[in-house]
Amino acid sequence: MELKEFSFPAVSVPLAVIAAARVSGFSLPAESGKPASTPTFVFSNGLELHGTNVLIRYIGRVASCMPNFYGQGPYESSKVDEWLEYAPVLSSGSEFENACKFVDSYLSKRTVLVGEFFTIADMVVWSGLAATGQRWESLRKSKKYQNLVRWFNSISAEYGVLDEVTSAYVGKKGSGKPVAVKPKDQQAAVNGGDITEKGKGSSSRPSAEVDLPEAEIGKVKLRFAPEPSGFLHIGHSKAALLNQYFAQRYNGVLIIRFDDTNPSKESSEFVDNLLKDIQTLGIKYEKVTHTSDYFPVLMEMAEKLIREGKAYVDDTPREQMQKERGEGIESKCRSHSVEENMKLWKEMIEASERGQQCCLRGKLDMQDPNKSLRDPVYYRCNPVPHHRIGSRYKLYPTYDFACPFVDAEEGITHALRSSEYHDRNSQYHRIQQDMGLRKVHIFEFSRLNMVYTLLSKRNLRWFVENGKVDGWDDPRFPTVQGIVRRGLKIEALVQFILEQGASKNLNLMEWDKLWTINKKIVDPVCPRHTAVIEDKCVLLTLRDGPDAAFVRIIARHKKYEGAGEKATTYTKSIWIDQADAQSISANEEVTLMDWGNAIVQEIVKDGDGTVKELFGVLHLEGSVKTTKLKLTWLPKINELVKVSMVEYDHLITKKKLEEDESFMDVLNPCTKKETAALGDSNIRNLKHGEILQLERKGYYICDAPFVRPSKPVVLIGIPDGRGR
Repeated sequence: MELKEFSFPAVSVPLAVIAAARVSGFSLPAESGKPASTPTFVFSNGLELHGTNVLIRYIGRVASCMPNFYGQGPYESSKVDEWLEYAPVLSSGSEFENACKFVDSYLSKRTVLVGEFFTIADMVVWSGLAATGQRWESLRKSKKYQNLVRWFNSISAEYGVLDEVTSAYVGKKGSGKPVAVKPKDQQAAVNGGDITEKGKGSSSRPSAEVDLPEAEIGKVKLRFAPEPSGFLHIGHSKAALLNQYFAQRYNGVLIIRFDDTNPSKESSEFVDNLLKDIQTLGIKYEKVTHTSDYFPVLMEMAEKLIREGKAYVDDTPREQMQKERGEGIESKCRSHSVEENMKLWKEMIEASERGQQCCLRGKLDMQDPNKSLRDPVYYRCNPVPHHRIGSRYKLYPTYDFACPFVDAEEGITHALRSSEYHDRNSQYHRIQQDMGLRKVHIFEFSRLNMVYTLLSKRNLRWFVENGKVDGWDDPRFPTVQGIVRRGLKIEALVQFILEQGASKNLNLMEWDKLWTINKKIVDPVCPRHTAVIEDKCVLLTLRDGPDAAFVRIIARHKKYEGAGEKATTYTKSIWIDQADAQSISANEEVTLMDWGNAIVQEIVKDGDGTVKELFGVLHLEGSVKTTKLKLTWLPKINELVKVSMVEYDHLITKKKLEEDESFMDVLNPCTKKETAALGDSNIRNLKHGEILQLERKGYYICDAPFVRPSKPVVLIGIPDGRGR
């Protein structure tokens, strides 16, 4: 029986399978099949094997040059299987370091994971670490897990072919994401050749990776500069993570700068929450600065430009000024003398009645086709106190004026800006030129847009101020705090954003993709619990059930020991959902999950067809494979916990708003649904922020843990990628 095809998802490479084949001399086919939803072997007789661990076990059994690759004897093979089941924890994000700590301790007195020989257990765990990219490399360089690093390095040294596999399939510069590989290109990497962007056999970076212009290793300095007028949202997250990515890639520096030039919208509360969000994202920065730190020198620069005839004070009404800029008409104030401009400038500083009628404009080019160069505004009066410096100033610089100046002052080498600012790049460089400052390189990336989502802070503020949401951390909001509160793991967000890379292509992204990534992270480790919808729930009485309730301690997750244990009570009468009761036929055999089979003998309904009660008997010797219905249930006991299951929907009903369209016209009238339920007694032990799966209902995050019996535990539904 010859292996004919080996196929796998291009964006989910089974690194351990390929690595196991390389080190054992197992020959993978020269021609791969069509991309599969799961790793697959197809043999010459038409038989197939599916799944990463299944393929690894097969290689372990047939690798002739490594007779102990699957362990020496049945006991060791069973221990190998345990490690294969455990290995996915390494890719579960928040459990990564706990897993490293566990394996490090395990290896303190061992050379390999099982027995005395290198096995597929070592191969799977090694591949799991390697696949995390920079996250593992950072730990590998530290002295935190010396046993684990020793073991990892010894395998790398003994099997040099592994470097070829990881270089082909793990994202360069430590992003930790797999390189997307076309089926026709798979064999090159499987057999030792590196994949290039065009599929040629020489080394190259992933196609999503691009270079900063004129960047030098060790000399790059970047800034992430949010305005403290709201919380960080998913769009800002892309900018923050890309800045960190390039800072790490070029061994450079990243600073956080708050662009606090508009006191009417900004507050210390927003500063504090932005820093919290930045920390949540795992952004590492050198220091925090504020544009307001530079107000004195910005004032000096403004006066310098006035004296040099490169700026003037204009009292043209705002609407007229906007019209003149659009038509390329010079302001009547453009020809004012330096003395007249300085006189009006002082009026602006005092915020006198006259001064508040004025603004400071740059004297650039009113005929330039690029309208951003048509004498932009540099300063405006604003008597509102600033959240950091109080009432010291009554006029403030615009972003267009302050940003190029502060970037140069702080030694920024590259300013990352979303492509929506493209037309203002020439303005940015022209202002730096007029100021006599060095040029800062601009690097553009595409703005992250999500379907059914508003990212404008002005629009989001409307929902907060009008009580349409609970706050900036509302689970319906695209803010970092909102989506984390809804159950998104930061690891999923980082993977989602880095997979897009620094492309300039504008894309409208689906939420489903993000939640699918999230599910892959939480499913292998989150505990399982049970809930029954309270409305019209049905009592099933088992006539031969236990006369006295008894308790068993079972795993909260059958495949992940780290999820812990829970107590399950078994009683003669049990609760099931009305929907399940409606689907049962008389004398049908069903499976009661975590118990066994039962036969429902009698169904009692009212005149409306609602099931009122069920009667049956246990049939524990029955096979779960033969039943159509696998039912969740709860014992009839007083210890059940009141639960409120909360589901959220999009705030608007249209995927993408047109430029002239108001979100007010497409508001979703119903964005929150609460369902009362009863939960198993173990739910009272859930902690805030803990993610769980309610069997047959979905994934949830604990938003309000147990306080007292009369107050329900609040569980927020987490989308699973099958429709948000």
